[in-house]
Amino acid sequence: MINLYGQEIKKLEELLISRGQKKFRATQLFSWIYEKKVTDFDEMSDVSKTFREELKRDFCLVQPKIFKKQVSNDGTIKLLLELEDGSKVETALMPYNYGNAICVSSQVGCNMACAFCASGLLKKKRNLEVHEMVGQILVMNKLLEERNERVTHIVVMGTGEPFDNYDNVLDFVRIANHPKGFAIGARHITISTCGIVPGILRYAKEGLQTNLAISLHAPNDEIRNKIMPISKGYPLDKLMEAVRFYEREAGRRVTFEYIMLKNVNDSIEHAKELVKLIKGTLAYVNLIPYNPVDENSFERSPDKAVHDFMSYLMKHGVNTTVRKEFGNDIDAACGQLRAKEHYEEERRKN
Repeated sequence: MINLYGQEIKKLEELLISRGQKKFRATQLFSWIYEKKVTDFDEMSDVSKTFREELKRDFCLVQPKIFKKQVSNDGTIKLLLELEDGSKVETALMPYNYGNAICVSSQVGCNMACAFCASGLLKKKRNLEVHEMVGQILVMNKLLEERNERVTHIVVMGTGEPFDNYDNVLDFVRIANHPKGFAIGARHITISTCGIVPGILRYAKEGLQTNLAISLHAPNDEIRNKIMPISKGYPLDKLMEAVRFYEREAGRRVTFEYIMLKNVNDSIEHAKELVKLIKGTLAYVNLIPYNPVDENSFERSPDKAVHDFMSYLMKHGVNTTVRKEFGNDIDAACGQLRAKEHYEEERRKN
C-alpha cells in the first residue's frame, strides 16, 4: 500500500491523475491529513464514497510508534521510534524561546563514521522513506498538542547523512514547507551535511530558501581526515569551492557547525586557521559544546577554551554563536539512545 504521508504534493497530483482523479484531490488530501489531522479516510466528508473506498484499498496513513521516550529537565524530548520493519530511529525536540525545533533523522544508522559521533556507532541499514521522516514530525506534534503547541522549526541533523538520501529528504522538506502540509517556513528548515560536495552543488540549484549547515569540525585536512573520513573523499579545498558556489547560486549563506573537542581542534591556532579557511564567504560559525559518548575517548573543551575561540573568531570578523545545550540529563546526543537500546538488546540476547 502507498503511505500518503510519503507523497510530495506534485507527485501526489501525478499519481492521482494517473488513476483518473482530478488534480485538486491532492490538495484536498493534504488538507485533511496535515491541517485537519485526519487518519481515517471515512472522516474525509467532502471526498466521494467511491474515492474513499479506493483510498482504503490502495493507500494508508501509517505513523511510527513510540518505542522509548525521554524528557529532560530543560523540556527536551527524545524519542526512539519504531518503524514498520522493526527498525528504530531517533528524533528530538528542542524548546527554544522562538519555537519548537525538531531534529529529524534521515537514515537508519550512518556510514559517515565521524569519530566523535554516536550516530556512526551503528552502520547504515537503509535510507528512511519520506513518510518515515514526515512521521517524526507527526508523532512529535501529537505530543505537543497536549500544551497547544507544534513543531515550528526543522533541522535535518539527526542520524544519517541527508545528502546520502537526497531525493527523499527534498520531498520531505517540500511537504514540511507546503502551506497545506506542515506549513513551516523555508527559513525555519535546515539541512545539515557532513560535506557531500555533489549534494551541495545540486542543492544550490534547487531554488529553495531553506538553510544549509555544514559539519566542519576542523580547520585543516589533517585533523578533519582523522575525525571525519568523508574529508578524504571531499577535502577542504573542494568543500570550500562548493560553499562559494552555493553562495553564488542560491544567494544564501551557510552555517559551519564546529564541535569543540579538547586538545583536538580548540586552540587559538586552530581558530586562526579557521578564520583563514572561511575568509571571503558569508558563512558564520556555530560552536557546539561536546556531549561525550562512552564509546569514544573525546573530551569536552573547557568553557574558557570555547569562549576564547569564539572571541578570536568574532574579533576577526566571523559571526559566531555557541549552540545552546539541551538534554544533558538524557541520551541527547545524536544516535545515543538508539545505540544504547541496540547494545541492551544484544546483551539480552546473549
